[in-house]
Amino acid sequence: MARKPVVALVGRPNVGKSTLFNRLVGERLAVTDPIPGTTRDRLQAESDWRGVVFDVVDTGGIEIYQPKGSRDTSPLAEGSIDFVQQIKDQALLAVHEADVIVMLVDVVHGITAADQEIAEILRRNENKPILVAANKADNPKVAENAVEFYALGLGEVFPISAYHGIGVGDLLDAVVDAFEQAPSDEEMPDEDDILRIAIVGRPNVGKSSLLNLLLGEERAIVSPIAGTTRDAIDEEITWHGQTVRLVDTAGIRKRGKIEPGVEKFSVLRTMRALERSDVALLLLDAQDGITEQDTHIGGYIMDAHKSVVIVVNKWDAVEKDTYTMNRFLENVREKFDFLPDPPVIFISALTGQRVHQVLETAHRVWQGRFQRISTGELNRLVRAAIQKHPAPTKGTRRLKIYYATQVAVNPPVFLFHVNDTRLVHFTYKRFLENQLRSEYPFEGTPIRLSFRPREGMLETEERE
Repeated sequence: MARKPVVALVGRPNVGKSTLFNRLVGERLAVTDPIPGTTRDRLQAESDWRGVVFDVVDTGGIEIYQPKGSRDTSPLAEGSIDFVQQIKDQALLAVHEADVIVMLVDVVHGITAADQEIAEILRRNENKPILVAANKADNPKVAENAVEFYALGLGEVFPISAYHGIGVGDLLDAVVDAFEQAPSDEEMPDEDDILRIAIVGRPNVGKSSLLNLLLGEERAIVSPIAGTTRDAIDEEITWHGQTVRLVDTAGIRKRGKIEPGVEKFSVLRTMRALERSDVALLLLDAQDGITEQDTHIGGYIMDAHKSVVIVVNKWDAVEKDTYTMNRFLENVREKFDFLPDPPVIFISALTGQRVHQVLETAHRVWQGRFQRISTGELNRLVRAAIQKHPAPTKGTRRLKIYYATQVAVNPPVFLFHVNDTRLVHFTYKRFLENQLRSEYPFEGTPIRLSFRPREGMLETEERE
């Protein structure tokens, strides 16, 4: 199972990294502002070019500072400068984690001392392809100045305007070509017989404690200080004859509270750990209740199309009455209504209460990812669903479902051949999904419904 390649955007503040990030991912996910240092946290999102899907990481500006006694306090000042060690670590981690590095520079300002320092860091890591994007080349005359950045010694320079989209296509062509040069040592073979579980959640909800209980040993550092776990840790155990790979991950803090440097790339590692898993254990803190960040992490799980089990930890510390658990369950169903009916377990990683149910439930959910429905049985279910709730109409036309078939597992994907995909309303799609879930064990597992017009059918009906 090969992971998606990663492109890291690096550079000093205010060279346009967030603008280029927004351009590449097609959304305004990063805050852009002329004030240097606006991007305080790492952002990651998916992009694609020429059919190649990859992740883009906006690392934030690599800050520099002036020594004491310097008259020029500008964050972009020239002269005698030094790097804050933590920010230098961030640049090194960007190189370590990414497959391709894109260094952004400002073609209007030309080469600065900060650019030279960053280039020196990148040159020490020649095993990764590095591209230079000379940004703010809004017209051909300015673009001619991009040639001076060859002096950085990093390779090919691409004059671009991230704001206007000028030259970005050429840059992306080079990025995709560079993926072929990038080392593939983190690619993993398909191992459908291994249950891969990622333990995710906010900092300090008990992820490492749960991992240690499941492993039966003190493998991960446990600390009450939020953010102790910096790296994703893989461990394999055998459970009832089944190989289980457990991944403990760094806590994902609320955007804006993520510290520069190492912690930013801990989040990247977490997202990549989630990507290579099958089932995510989403840990909640029973004492804190359900926070906005918990639901954000649930969204990350859905974006990655992973199965999910919600694990409510520290249940022993909650004052309870007869209705406490039911009230919490209702709250879970309400706040996580976008998740595919995940099972919920109430545990205590401190006392071991109900921890034995975690692997049992994860295994049950994992099996649902490989559930197959025969074409005959699937179409019987579809006909029954249509009888129960007739297909929607638009004007004088009604949606017709000719037949359906399952085309993939892990996660399950169903293809519906219809007369016109424009007649498929999302509410009817949800209805069909619920009918499938009512008959088959897709608990906690996303299923994907795709609709395709039968070849020639839409054209024929439109002529009529």
